[in-house]
Amino acid sequence: MSKMKVPVVLGVVVALFTLMSSVQARSLPDFTELVEDSSPAVVNISTTQKVQRQRRLPKGFNVPEIPEDGPFGDLFRHFFGDEGGNLPEEFDSKSLGSGFIISKDGFVLTNAHVVKGADQIIVRLSDRRELEAKVVGFDERSDIALIKIESTQDLPVVKIGSSKELRVGEWVLAIGSPFGFDHSVTAGIVSAKGRSLPRENYVPFIQTDVAINPGNSGGPLFNLEGEVVGINSQIYSRTGGFMGLSFAIPVDVAMDVVRQLKTKGKVVRGWLGVLIQDVTRELADSFGLEKPQGALVARVLPDSPAEKAGFEVGDVILEFNDETVHNSSQLPSMVGQTPVDRSVPVKVLRNGKTQRLKVTIGELPAEDELRVSQGRESEQESNRLGIAVVALTDEQRKELELDDAGVIVKTVDEGPAQEAGIKQGDVIVSLNNEKVSSVKRFEQLVRDLPAGKSVAVLIHRKSGPIFLALKVPE
Repeated sequence: MSKMKVPVVLGVVVALFTLMSSVQARSLPDFTELVEDSSPAVVNISTTQKVQRQRRLPKGFNVPEIPEDGPFGDLFRHFFGDEGGNLPEEFDSKSLGSGFIISKDGFVLTNAHVVKGADQIIVRLSDRRELEAKVVGFDERSDIALIKIESTQDLPVVKIGSSKELRVGEWVLAIGSPFGFDHSVTAGIVSAKGRSLPRENYVPFIQTDVAINPGNSGGPLFNLEGEVVGINSQIYSRTGGFMGLSFAIPVDVAMDVVRQLKTKGKVVRGWLGVLIQDVTRELADSFGLEKPQGALVARVLPDSPAEKAGFEVGDVILEFNDETVHNSSQLPSMVGQTPVDRSVPVKVLRNGKTQRLKVTIGELPAEDELRVSQGRESEQESNRLGIAVVALTDEQRKELELDDAGVIVKTVDEGPAQEAGIKQGDVIVSLNNEKVSSVKRFEQLVRDLPAGKSVAVLIHRKSGPIFLALKVPE
């Protein structure tokens, strides 16, 4: 009887193993149909830009005395000009990128950095057609460009999805022209959403581990439904090649840019008018927060929506338009996507208590530049923090736009201030959430600091205002 059970048991085990293998095989995505359906709408973009430069003599090489009517006179002038090294030279600079067709009438989406400054743009389709394109408009803040091609034949188009529905861990696929290899396909997963990158404040990037290389820029990122969910834009690399970190612009952001470029010819973004920084663990402790969260206001710009709404330096923005602000990098994109003139609620933490403000969003100016200069020195001795400060002159206050606050750091010795990152030339505006109106007031605040606690210090530098966390010595 037991002998008959052995084959049955083995048969069950084999069946289960086969079933598990089948399930595992079905769980791995098959991209073949997606590529076949979508790749015809993906294009290669090549650009040509005429660049001029001055041909100059090598460093340390003096112009020889050559008779103008001599056999080498014309040759020397041809290469180095009449003045010996100022002859302009023109050459063609070429670059490659990717893009994709979003409408039957020939609108193509790509990165702004792919076509910026180009004198000629050639779009090559999968069927080897080459069409010249014209720039409709571009937005450098989001790195999106809209170009247009004309064709008498039908143009393939991509399906546009939604980046809001994208989930971390989801499979995604990229098609592009890395290093000029047309219609190369790579796949991976979504590693994170809402990433903020340096100098890219208005795009909540999608991070993936899809292999992206030079030439992929401007190409589409697809989900398994064959819908475009992002535009491949940047990579993090120490070598210039792929290292496992790729970043795509959410398609929702891109299509909003497209809509505005078509209707307005430019992109309008919301503006709050504050300079912010992240809240560190030490700063969270000094502000009475249970954990680091929100965006810390380091400066309120004059005549800005924030100033009119009553924002103050030291406010921690916890919610914007009823959405939680987990870190400072989220706020610019939240504000930027808010329609101009819309009134929205903002929840802030001020002096340990939460408050609700109402702000009417303005239009982001074309360029915001803040210049903070260092002042002249006067006499004052070092203190328990290891720094000596001096008073600001009236001229310096006017330039810094500081009416009644601020002292300049003259020297920094070893101690708490140096460990906090305070440097010579910094302008200290507030200490432990108290305004520094004079050198005398600063010294009084230093004496009253709670021993062993972390306190916030607001300083101004050439790069702008910033909060630092300073640990007061025992």
